[in-house]
Amino acid sequence: MMEKSIVILTGGGPAPGMNTVVASVAKTFIQNGFRVLGLHGGYSGLFSKNPKYCEIDFTLADSIFNRGGSYLMMSRYKPSAEDFEKNFNLDFFKKNNIGLLVTVGGDDTASTANRIAKFLQEKSYKIANIHVPKTIDNDLPLPHNLPTFGFHSAAAEGCRLATTVYEDARTNGTWFVVAAMGRSAGHLALWLGATCHYPMIVIPEMFNKTEITIDKIVNLAVSAIVRRKIMGTDYGAIMISEGVFHSLSGKDLEEHGVHFTYDEHGHPELGKLSKSQLFNDLLDEKMKALGIKFKSRPVELGYTLRCVTPCAYDLMYCSQLGMGVYKLYEEGCTGCMVIRDVDENIKPLYLSDIQDSTGKIPPRLVNLESDQVMQVFHRIMNFIIPRDYDDAKKYLKNPEEYDFYKILNWEK
Repeated sequence: MMEKSIVILTGGGPAPGMNTVVASVAKTFIQNGFRVLGLHGGYSGLFSKNPKYCEIDFTLADSIFNRGGSYLMMSRYKPSAEDFEKNFNLDFFKKNNIGLLVTVGGDDTASTANRIAKFLQEKSYKIANIHVPKTIDNDLPLPHNLPTFGFHSAAAEGCRLATTVYEDARTNGTWFVVAAMGRSAGHLALWLGATCHYPMIVIPEMFNKTEITIDKIVNLAVSAIVRRKIMGTDYGAIMISEGVFHSLSGKDLEEHGVHFTYDEHGHPELGKLSKSQLFNDLLDEKMKALGIKFKSRPVELGYTLRCVTPCAYDLMYCSQLGMGVYKLYEEGCTGCMVIRDVDENIKPLYLSDIQDSTGKIPPRLVNLESDQVMQVFHRIMNFIIPRDYDDAKKYLKNPEEYDFYKILNWEK
């Protein structure tokens, strides 16, 4: 009888812990008599006549489990409806006696996993599909605010870098404009800005009562800078989530000379544009127009965080998720994500239960109602409010235009 096999693929962009998950899945299944294959190229391999793959034995798994990056080559390939009907390589599964497809990725990878699970069921193919949720953006809708793996490692390294940036600002009496990854949500930017006590943090969720515009983003930065001047602290850093750019209108972008290219999913290719440089330039222009002496430098915290060595939390977390795949497979689960709940038990989270009307997995946004988040805005950050108007008139003709709460249309 042919040896039972499973296949693992990694999709989207890297996050710390990818190799830990892959290695933990492999070690667990190998120990239970399975052959483990690793598919290169993300989902593209499933729709190719000649997929590139390798066998993951124990020695290979043991050599990669604590490394950053991904041993399995990744891609953002997203199959079309035609691909499913014409190009799905069922022969690859039959030839290798594969009974389980393990997918590791973020929201797009999870959405495609949902489509594949439905496809396999519709065709009555006896292939289970279990997804492992990753992303440094922390924006998959896991219950009880459970983190996605990779977030804590990226946040730890990002905090280290953001701290040195802030110390540089203090040392040299200058400002820095720092941009952090986060395509749809501001979890990472908020975490980094809060842990380093940045005087202004800008995330897309803040604009829940008003439209996001470039002018509002710039004015929030000005508000922090002027408030600091009033305090006698002429240095600092602005943390901004790249996700704010996704919500800017095309007209607003064009008026400020900003142009994006888009990937195959229709997402702006933010990696090709330095958000910190763009925002730094816009802020510099604004400060010159206001006649305020100002010096700033841009810093990008993006690709520097994706392939760092996993921290202890993610090494344990990813190991548990990887081993948990076997538990769910033994229980007959398919079409689900593996999660470790608040009681540290492995459970399935079925993709069909969290999909939107189009079958996609919606992003989890920062919860503005939580004390953890609102205390950051109200207690740590520095910005102009009505009691500062008189002092702010030394720098601004109309201080109320830079009032944090008025910009966001929030009630104080």
